Amino acid sequence: MSAPESSSGPGPEQEPGLDPGTAEELEQERARETGPVVAPVDTESRLAKALQQTMTSSWTVSVGAVLLAVVAGSIMIAFTNDGVKAASSYFFARPGDTFVALGQAIGGAYSALFRGSVVNLQATDFVTAIRPLTETLTYATPLIAAGLGVALAFRAGLFNIGGQGQMLVAAASSGWVAFGVSGVPFPLHLLMALVAGIAAGALWAGLAGLLKARTGAHEVIVTIMLNYVAFYLIAYLLATPGLLQAPGSSNPKTPPTPESAQLPSLLGDRFNLTWGFVLALLAVVGVWWLLNRSSAGFSFRAVGENPRAARVAGIDTGRATVNSMLVAGGLVGLAGASQVLGGVTTGFSSDIDAGIGFDAITVALLGGSNPWGVLAAGILFGAFKAGGTTMQAAEGVPSDIVLVVQSLIVLFIAAPPLIRAIFRLPDPNRRRSPKKTKATRNRKEAAA
Repeated sequence: MSAPESSSGPGPEQEPGLDPGTAEELEQERARETGPVVAPVDTESRLAKALQQTMTSSWTVSVGAVLLAVVAGSIMIAFTNDGVKAASSYFFARPGDTFVALGQAIGGAYSALFRGSVVNLQATDFVTAIRPLTETLTYATPLIAAGLGVALAFRAGLFNIGGQGQMLVAAASSGWVAFGVSGVPFPLHLLMALVAGIAAGALWAGLAGLLKARTGAHEVIVTIMLNYVAFYLIAYLLATPGLLQAPGSSNPKTPPTPESAQLPSLLGDRFNLTWGFVLALLAVVGVWWLLNRSSAGFSFRAVGENPRAARVAGIDTGRATVNSMLVAGGLVGLAGASQVLGGVTTGFSSDIDAGIGFDAITVALLGGSNPWGVLAAGILFGAFKAGGTTMQAAEGVPSDIVLVVQSLIVLFIAAPPLIRAIFRLPDPNRRRSPKKTKATRNRKEAAA
């Protein structure tokens, strides 16, 4: 019998006169020189996957909610503008006048909003030009801090709507330390006032967390009631001589904040922006690290996702609830302290919260309970507040339209299916059925 022929498969070919071991070493050397074979990258599938993730993300829904709210605001501006009303009276005779009036009304309103919140292009000097941006950041400072407190509670499965009460007690504590303690130098006095405000807000929110953990009391009811308790408590302190009321005054207002306890200006005395904005940015970074890089943040998120599963995994859900509310209240307390120590330094009354406690809920919802999203949403709402006054003064547009736009943002954020239906966005919760392969179809046809 003849010897079997050598296989012509994919294995390495042996050169004549070489033993198999030497031939294998030569083949390995050639492979090292040529490099590994790289599989072709499916660029189209990667792009499709990235587009799918973008279209189904919560950020897309938030952007869509803002766009819809702006469109609704534009409609209201058009209906309330006198020029549009006058031009629409003879629309069928000269329809172009109506469209021109619409463009002037809507464009003028939003250009005034931009001019009052971002940059004033009509200014003659640089300071006046960038002043609107600094005002936006000034308004955004307490919104960012309070929004972080609400967002962190959301991530822990808690609905903290007690921002008003937490800000009030924080403002009262910071103010009392600021004008009640004398003889303390600048950095230490400011630090004492900040710590007092943060601690007061944390304890006020921690009370709701403790009741939730020990008795099962719903945090929504508890925080709402604590808002009323804080409001009337501060009103009593402001109306009582020797407590928070300014000496020698019958008005329910505190004394001015001394300079040793004031937050210093960030860009100089010509701007209202203080170092409170830097504290808010540090709070954003701190909350991001807490939620994504710490064991405490993991326990917060685990309890927020599924308390039963977290309890089975060995997490103390009661402690996580209390701790999350303490941190959330401390962040809202930072907002209250920044108001007293940097925003309103001439003395404050019971309206020091300025609705920020409830606006923080909108900021947290728009930001998707994400620290960076809260930062962006806070700046956006700060721009609304800063530019609303300019829009009313320059174009005669009621500033209440800005409040309507903010309310519509909340409405649209609360209805993601509506946003997806209007913009034809895919539903992330709907699973795509797997495509049938050609072999499966052939087997089914053969069976039929």
